[in-house]
Amino acid sequence: MAIATVTETETFSLEDFMANPPDHQEWVDGQLLESTGITIKHSRIQSRLSFYWGNYIDQSQQGGEILTSLPCRTLKQGRRPDVSYLTAELLTEFGAFPTLPQSPPLLAEIVSPSDAAENLFAKASEYLESGCQEVWLVFPENHRVLIITENQTLAFKSGDIINTQIILLGFSLEINQLFG
Repeated sequence: MAIATVTETETFSLEDFMANPPDHQEWVDGQLLESTGITIKHSRIQSRLSFYWGNYIDQSQQGGEILTSLPCRTLKQGRRPDVSYLTAELLTEFGAFPTLPQSPPLLAEIVSPSDAAENLFAKASEYLESGCQEVWLVFPENHRVLIITENQTLAFKSGDIINTQIILLGFSLEINQLFG
């Protein structure tokens, strides 16, 4: 997740976003927001998490694919989670669409220092209400990860082993490998 700024736009609807999602932008509350403030640390963590999740789906032969900045629709907005896992079934059903018409089942948002806590939790709830089953909020500055599901919120810190809870069952990672 990165700092967002409003871009000048004429009328651009959620349906417009679904049909042709602009690069590096989300559709939030009727406006296009451009992702800014993505740092080397943010990109490194995004890449590492994509790598670890991707290796796990290959080794476990669960199928599906790991995608970064995937355009998706929640019940209210057009979003781009930093890292997403799509099952083989979702890829078959929606792989040719420009935008996933729901949240991916597993996703991660990498938090920037300027992100407000209330906004982070609201966004996680938005994803969960739109088909996601497991949201990871990754805090690079504090080396912490929160995993949020419909029924629980788990916190992991430096030195902990982090595990998926619902999706990609069996995946685990020593959290320091993510933050390097």
